[in-house]
Amino acid sequence: MADRHVAHLLIGGGLASASCARWLREGGASGDILLVGREPDLPYERPPLSKEYLSGAGSREDALWRPASWYDEQRIEVLQRTSVMKLNTEEQVATLSTKETVSFDTALVATGANVRRLPVDGAQLEGISYLRAFGNAEQIRAEGAGKRVVLIGGSYIGCEVAATLTGLGAQCTIVMQEDVALSRTFGAEAGRFFQSQLEQHGIAFVAGDALERFEGSGDAVERVVTAAGVTLDADAVVIGAGVAPDVMLARSAGLELDADLGGIACDARLRTSARGIWAAGDIAAYDSVIHGRRIRVEHWDAALQQGKTAARSMLGEDVVHDVVPYFFSDLADWASLEYVGPAREWDREVVRGSYESGEFSTWYVSGGRVAGCLSVGRSDDLDHARRLITAGEALEPADVVRLGDASTDLATIGPAAA
Repeated sequence: MADRHVAHLLIGGGLASASCARWLREGGASGDILLVGREPDLPYERPPLSKEYLSGAGSREDALWRPASWYDEQRIEVLQRTSVMKLNTEEQVATLSTKETVSFDTALVATGANVRRLPVDGAQLEGISYLRAFGNAEQIRAEGAGKRVVLIGGSYIGCEVAATLTGLGAQCTIVMQEDVALSRTFGAEAGRFFQSQLEQHGIAFVAGDALERFEGSGDAVERVVTAAGVTLDADAVVIGAGVAPDVMLARSAGLELDADLGGIACDARLRTSARGIWAAGDIAAYDSVIHGRRIRVEHWDAALQQGKTAARSMLGEDVVHDVVPYFFSDLADWASLEYVGPAREWDREVVRGSYESGEFSTWYVSGGRVAGCLSVGRSDDLDHARRLITAGEALEPADVVRLGDASTDLATIGPAAA
């Protein structure tokens, strides 16, 4: 016998669980909802960690998805600083780090992801940080403001943190394996636009190079050495090497995992291989009815949307997750980007507007089909991109060309065109 029973057990203290709890209640769930998270804080949005919270302009309360009073009003019990240590899928019982056992009718696994740590010489030195939680942002601000900071990685974290720290007087250098920042996601041309924005504000780049080691004469980092032999003085280092889904609990519970994407294998309804258990957020590798393949998406908006789908499915609705993933990023107030996709590969980039003007949308086309769209200052274009991505139909060659003609009404292009 378990110590207690709940109708819905939500494992993970992030936005996927919080969103699931919300939509369970809004969908009519009347039973107990228990949200268990190892985090010391209530569910919060992570973008401020590299922006407002890192700069000191925002508080922890500002980043919270909902205030504590909301959980009380919705009768959602939240256990903070608590982990699920064991998940028995056959008996539908979870064992918590408090030793309490909880049985459930349905469960959501939303354990998120952990930062990828780089096993290089000197990695144990003080002053080397990864950004994943409030405490990390506080440490980076304290050690990096007004100092020489080297950032490892030319993707979202590296670029966003460099922009914010530059505003705090830091001298930032980004070391990256790619030749152009953000090019792995957006291609070289769009990447050059974003990199130029950073360079114009004093951020330096060491491109096409890799981290070799950290050096310091004492306990603190003092230098970064690259594989090509470049040596950079550093008072602080921030590593943005990506994340890996936290599958420890899922693996021990015997849930099917996706060997390629690294998360929990789910169907289009976000159901896992175990009866009564769903997955959402960074951990979920789901069958996308839009993309025609299994995908895994790491972004707070995706976590919110998947939490909603999981809740509806947990309540018995026959729904598939058919939301086109959306992303955004701000590089201080120098450039803001929005993106729908994700485009895994493409054979053509069509630019609407121009990089020179700083207002454009880049359309990523594969075999005539729109696979993704990046927008800077052209948010309205994304609605049409979602429509075309969802349709999944190849456009006529002339329509592909018209995507780049700013005088063309996008509503006249493709299926269901006006």
